[in-house]
Amino acid sequence: MEWTFWIVIIGIVLVMGVAVGSIVIGSRRKQVTAVRTPEVPAAPTDEILPAPDSEPSPTVQEEAETHEEITADEVGEPQGAELESPEAAESRFVRLRQRLASSNNALARALADLLSSDRIDEETWDDFEMTLITSDLGVGPTTELVTALRKQMAIDGVDDPEQVKARLRVELVRLVDPELDRSLNLDHPEGKPAVVMMVGVNGTGKTTTVGKLGRVLVSDGKSVIFGAADTFRAAAAEQLTTWGERVGVRTVSAQEGADPASVAFSAVEAGVAESVDVVLVDTAGRLHNKVGLMDELGKVKRVIEKQAPVSEVLLVLDATTGQNGLAQARIFAEVVDVSGIVLTKLDGSAKGGIVVQVQRELGVPVKFIGLGEGADDLAPFDVENFVDGLLGD
Repeated sequence: MEWTFWIVIIGIVLVMGVAVGSIVIGSRRKQVTAVRTPEVPAAPTDEILPAPDSEPSPTVQEEAETHEEITADEVGEPQGAELESPEAAESRFVRLRQRLASSNNALARALADLLSSDRIDEETWDDFEMTLITSDLGVGPTTELVTALRKQMAIDGVDDPEQVKARLRVELVRLVDPELDRSLNLDHPEGKPAVVMMVGVNGTGKTTTVGKLGRVLVSDGKSVIFGAADTFRAAAAEQLTTWGERVGVRTVSAQEGADPASVAFSAVEAGVAESVDVVLVDTAGRLHNKVGLMDELGKVKRVIEKQAPVSEVLLVLDATTGQNGLAQARIFAEVVDVSGIVLTKLDGSAKGGIVVQVQRELGVPVKFIGLGEGADDLAPFDVENFVDGLLGD
């Protein structure tokens, strides 16, 4: 019986030893797992604001109050980066004029075909008229131009291409209208910056144009702030910030999906506090047929004017869009009182006749044109340089 007792005791000891060992091993495994397993970050809790057309229309007072939700993005000048020196506006004229003359522009081709004809007969005129219409000059301006030109030639008995070219230049300058004021209005009350709103649909080069216009103003000695109020297009704020860093312009921005009017308000607020000359506000490039989104542009303008009056509303149009560009222009003009046009992509396959049509449609001038993707490929629009470029002079 004694040996049985000791066998039981030994068995109990062994069982307890195994149990204790299991506990120790399990504890060590948990420690190793805790060290090797990375901590999974918690899901972000920031709520993205819904699109403007899903919200009830706020009152003007509510619009003004929303600016408190957004603070200026302290971007400033890039650390250690060398700032670029923008090209002076005067030197852009010659280069852009040369590029226009050498482009594959439909209107330029029509003029070249007319002037290169050995004899200008009825068929030549018909071909010329058709090409002008298809180059987006429009039926009205085309008829006006051809009628005036043929009448003058009938009176003078002119059939020499060089004389036709001289007369054609006179008529084209008249159509494009040199009397329109194409200067950028930067008037502003004392203690307030001039505010320029840039509007236009996606794909027209609006944000890029804001950056290029900022370069033009900096080259003229103006101090500038960018307002990145296009908060719905991915990376729009980063794109504008990059432009600002290249020329030492600060960008005021907020997180993607933030209220555009609040960002615009904060940009102007910063402009007032820092006594800058100009605030350029980039707005959301929404489709022109979305009524709620067009209303958002009106809201942005009203909220800005709680701080300072808007000096200019520049509509950025892609010159290649033709009649669709005119449809865009009409609707934007109804919403935000467009004061000037910026025509981009006026090279390659662009149709230069859109200059005449859009001015007549809106009653406002083309103030800037873009003829390329380069940082300095934007210049103030000059009637005679434009016409001479088309004529290859």
